[in-house]
Amino acid sequence: MAAMVTGIKTNDGELSLDEATTRKDCDVDLKVHATKTILESAEQRGKATGMVSTARITHATPAANYAHSPERDWEADANHPTGCKVPDIARQMIEMPYGDGIEVAFGGGRDRFLPVEAADPEDAGKTGVRKDGRNLTTEWIGKFGTGSAFVYDQKGFDAIDPAKATHVLGLFERSHMEYEADRPNDTGKEPSLAQMTDKAIRILQKGDKGFYLQVEGGRIDHGHHAGNAYRALTDAIALSDAVQKALDTLKELGKLEDTLIVVTADHSHTFTIGGYPQRGNNILGKVIAPGSTTPTAASDKNPYTTLGYANGVGYYTNAPGDAVYSNTPRAGRIENMTDVDTTHPDFHQEVAVPLSSETHAGEEVAIYATGPKAHLFVSIHAPPHFKARFGRRSEQYSHSSFRIQTGG
Repeated sequence: MAAMVTGIKTNDGELSLDEATTRKDCDVDLKVHATKTILESAEQRGKATGMVSTARITHATPAANYAHSPERDWEADANHPTGCKVPDIARQMIEMPYGDGIEVAFGGGRDRFLPVEAADPEDAGKTGVRKDGRNLTTEWIGKFGTGSAFVYDQKGFDAIDPAKATHVLGLFERSHMEYEADRPNDTGKEPSLAQMTDKAIRILQKGDKGFYLQVEGGRIDHGHHAGNAYRALTDAIALSDAVQKALDTLKELGKLEDTLIVVTADHSHTFTIGGYPQRGNNILGKVIAPGSTTPTAASDKNPYTTLGYANGVGYYTNAPGDAVYSNTPRAGRIENMTDVDTTHPDFHQEVAVPLSSETHAGEEVAIYATGPKAHLFVSIHAPPHFKARFGRRSEQYSHSSFRIQTGG
């Protein structure tokens, strides 16, 4: 994301710094090595800005828009070396020096903004993690005054009036937001990605200088890392719904033709589709060949699923969401799938290589665009040295997210 929003490829694990830096270097001079982001440039030009994510708003992708850090995990001072000159990521969001500050931030990561002395407003018995005593949610309201708000649940979100709101911080979970499949069961309830996208656009579009908004379906990535295709694909649908909602909202507001929308990802996963299932076969199901009514048997005489992963924790059931990480990685054909419901939300696919978490992969990722200058988003996009060595088959450097920019 740092490369996408600055045009400069940084080192692994760093946020919006140039390449002449070292990961975890607490003495890095941000005045020298910080690379300006699209969001910061937009703020300097008087545009409204925002981020929406189902991950923590301090997580790598949204944070790359506003933070400059030699370590992506320094999300709060509790994750941060004592005496480090570089401010933690949550603090950087509140203290961003450009323009009149970020207007909208919707996502998770509430405990990064609350001190350990403060009780969490939703989860009984839980507190924030900050050790500096600062409550960044109250600082947000104090900084921006009239029209500003901090919300943490669906009720507070619904009460936001876009016509009156100026700066809104919505943090709907202590860590990442719920997967879309689990969202209806959340304690305080929380808005969908499409709802957050709609409200963010309505808040940001009020000015006459345009706006920049980055929206991330961050939990798609987490579902894949857990080897849980059901949740990964359900969240992918939620991202698709958010893109459609952005188009519909902009059209309703009469601003669709003036708005560039870019939809892309920053990497792939080791997610595979295999076998020869018949038309209409459930994508989460076992392979059933055309003309057959029973699952196709593999060489070991057992059925197999259409979907799998090359690596990861491996086959488990009854491991909701990310709970699979507490289990021992298992590879290979662990169990006869004949009587296993592979379409269940808690089914985790088989893998070839046992790892504590599934990894990213190397496919080129798609990039789509509509609106002003959309014609520039064509063909393969890669650094010159990749093109020189590999030609058009070079890798496209582009979590699944989309960006919206309007107003010149």
